[in-house]
Amino acid sequence: MTDDNTFLDLEACAREGRHDPGATRFRIRIDDERYPIDDPKPTGRQLLALTEQKPVDEYLIFLVLRGGGFEEIRLDETVDLTRPGAERFLTFESAASYRFEIDGQRIEWGTKLITGLKLKEIAGVDPATYALWREVRGGEDQPVSNDQLVDLSADGLERFFTVIEQTTAGDAQGGGALPRRDQSYLSTAAPGFQEISDKQQIGIVLKDFILPDGGFDVGQTDILILLPAGYPDTPPDMFYCHPWLRRAANGAYPKCADVPHPFSGITWQRWSRHNSQWRPGKDGIWTMIKRVEHALREAV
Repeated sequence: MTDDNTFLDLEACAREGRHDPGATRFRIRIDDERYPIDDPKPTGRQLLALTEQKPVDEYLIFLVLRGGGFEEIRLDETVDLTRPGAERFLTFESAASYRFEIDGQRIEWGTKLITGLKLKEIAGVDPATYALWREVRGGEDQPVSNDQLVDLSADGLERFFTVIEQTTAGDAQGGGALPRRDQSYLSTAAPGFQEISDKQQIGIVLKDFILPDGGFDVGQTDILILLPAGYPDTPPDMFYCHPWLRRAANGAYPKCADVPHPFSGITWQRWSRHNSQWRPGKDGIWTMIKRVEHALREAV
């Protein structure tokens, strides 16, 4: 039997950024097993034959690329194991079907696993600009990286949303009823939220919002998000804190966060943070919350 040391480990090479275009013998990972192969351009059928899953025409095999790429390899299609970033393979029964929701859109997917990058591609967003989050009902939402594999086989419908987190600090000055999707999200992500109004403008208060550990002079604050006329087609702009926040390191106010804003009998600390990119029909209160979280982390 051939010594495994003479075979190039495909997964290790991808993770370490190594690339050997002249290699002809590989050790490849398919699902949770590793197999030696001395063909640098095997077909999907050859790869499935290694796993002894039969009949092969009832299975699908996918190539996972470093960074989150996810490509189906048809039975008679060849795959170049020498290509940069080729990492591992996954197999699934072809009759399987899974559902998930991303940015409010229901999707049918033929395998139980999917990468964060593929989810962003399905959502039609720029993977470099948008962050991906997995909604956790009754818990804290989870970020999903581009190369992370997500299992869709759990009970219930998996829900994801994409968000541009970046905000711009500035000095620009900036209601409607809270939509059902926002109410549903807040009821699980921030169950203590309050909907308040002042002079016919609606505000959402996130009570006792947990702040970055050790970043400010207090550990939590109330966050106010004002909903503009035309929301959710029109985006919220700034956000507001009470009690006011100072940096723990030097006692100073964060940049562009030192202007008072009265609302509903409280003098709030205005955080002038802006973002011009908003997708009507896709973005919602969850988008704004992720922007708030990002702005607070940046300010520490």
